Amino acid sequence: MTPAVPPTSGNSGHHLRDYFLPRGMSDAEMVGLESPAVNRRKVRSAQTLYHEGEPFVFVYLVRSGTLKSSLAMADGGERVNGFYMAGELTGLDAVAYGRHASSATALDDTEVSAIPYAQLALATGNTDMQGLIARLMSREIVREHSHALLSQLRAEGRLAAFLLNLSRRLNARGYSLSEFHLRMTRADIGSYLGGMSLETVSRTFSIFQQQRLLEVNARHIHIIDRDALTRVFETHAYDDAWRKPER
Repeated sequence: MTPAVPPTSGNSGHHLRDYFLPRGMSDAEMVGLESPAVNRRKVRSAQTLYHEGEPFVFVYLVRSGTLKSSLAMADGGERVNGFYMAGELTGLDAVAYGRHASSATALDDTEVSAIPYAQLALATGNTDMQGLIARLMSREIVREHSHALLSQLRAEGRLAAFLLNLSRRLNARGYSLSEFHLRMTRADIGSYLGGMSLETVSRTFSIFQQQRLLEVNARHIHIIDRDALTRVFETHAYDDAWRKPER
């Protein structure tokens, strides 16, 4: 069962539904990207795959593990702007200006396929390949827009959406829809969800546990009542979308 996100007349709620669009690639699509020019790389936990500002050469298909995308802030901190797991492409943010707009760091031991972008750009005779890349880039644009809207919700709506989205993405790769292990820290989650403080993230997890929506054991998550968790998101997305968000 997947989280129901009903239609709504409100523009904000309509665009927030895009947060749940599929992001990954099918097994057949992943095979289609392989060629002699593609090489696989292993990235150990906490190692950086590419740095913000580096020249653009490759896009990376995650084979296993999880990557965190982040931006450097003026105060020396970072702002997390994405998480990428098996079947998903990262590095497309560099297409526009020829340099990576963010850094990608492994949250656990990760394997990627490094695909030369020139190989994709020159695939003029391969309409399937062109269509695939166009779809993936379009999904990234939609994801960024819906992510920006998500940060306007109150804490409960944001965290509910994040957990539902993550469980669907993992389920698409054959994992459980209701039980999974968080590779990212709560601080990373708060940063990704629009700058929520660690205290707010922890408090919201506690609220969900008290309401019997989740069981939480360190980073292990068990979604007990998916329908109720979906209703939390829907309530905030469609009724409270423009209230001042909690930090």
